[in-house]
Amino acid sequence: MRAIRYYGPEDMRLDHIPEPTPGEGQVKIKIAWTGICGSDLHSWHEILPVSPTMTEPHPVTHEKLPVVMGHEFSGTIVDIGQNVDTSRLAMGGQVVVEPIISCMQATCPFCSAGTRNLCRNLTFIGIGGRGGGLAEYICVDQKLVFPLPSHVPLEIGAMMEPLSIVWHAVKRSAFKKGDSVLIIGGGPIGLLALRVVKAFGASWIGLSEPAQKRRELASQNGANVVFDPTAKGVDVPAETIKATLGRGADVVFDCAGAQVTLNTAFLAVRPRGFIMNVAIWSTLPQLDIASLTMKEVLLSSVLGCDRVHADGTFPIRRSGHGLRRAGGARSGGGCGGGCVCGKNRID
Repeated sequence: MRAIRYYGPEDMRLDHIPEPTPGEGQVKIKIAWTGICGSDLHSWHEILPVSPTMTEPHPVTHEKLPVVMGHEFSGTIVDIGQNVDTSRLAMGGQVVVEPIISCMQATCPFCSAGTRNLCRNLTFIGIGGRGGGLAEYICVDQKLVFPLPSHVPLEIGAMMEPLSIVWHAVKRSAFKKGDSVLIIGGGPIGLLALRVVKAFGASWIGLSEPAQKRRELASQNGANVVFDPTAKGVDVPAETIKATLGRGADVVFDCAGAQVTLNTAFLAVRPRGFIMNVAIWSTLPQLDIASLTMKEVLLSSVLGCDRVHADGTFPIRRSGHGLRRAGGARSGGGCGGGCVCGKNRID
């Protein structure tokens, strides 16, 4: 079968590799849609910390590079291994995959507590091994496979992994209904954060993003105001404080991960507000401890997601594409129109 495999920085190849066969407790999935994550783009420049290398295997998967890429994907079950719960996972079922791989050892305090995303040997399907979404097929342990509701199309299913990260970030923050929110960065994560906080009842949502197309998507997806931080005379913190009647944003989500965006977050957040980092950093930022102190700001971050959140519903429209503008056009290579994602289909 065809697969995109990662060999290292600036070395990704279309290879032909053996088609997998499901082992005990596994299902075989024909991949339908796969998202291109920011971490995939980041890996073009350098090997991710959770990735193996050409010489050092990952301690859990025991695989070295190359590995199949892609950890945001959906597909259809085409084969079932022994001892799979077929009442939950049936042939022909449309599914999504939780890509987190952790050691699952009794001696690991984080896996034992259920916070697998904090395992010291954390990696992901499509980064650390065990196949990936940028292939025609993958075999996955049944405990990581989740059926899609019948009304959710497969292209939306491929967005469940980045949506789960945003959901986790919002739940880990101090956000509550009626809060004002500033989102910095209008890529897929920032736009999904916009949809989640809007669904949970944010009173005001501002989004800062230099790219015009992303600002348009933010407006279409419910932002009260969008800022171009590169435009002459635009002061995002000042405009945020003005829009919130002199308080500042209750919660700021930094979905960009740059020194300038972190600085903006500290300036725009209200005293005793909350800053949540939802970005991968390739550099060590300078931290404005003085602002942290003078405002008594809380600063936190998230890594992937976990399963600690009891609620499991998300008010997305059932008609049409839940995460794009009404009437947005489709195209052959993705969701088209006003979609917030960047996905590729395996045909």
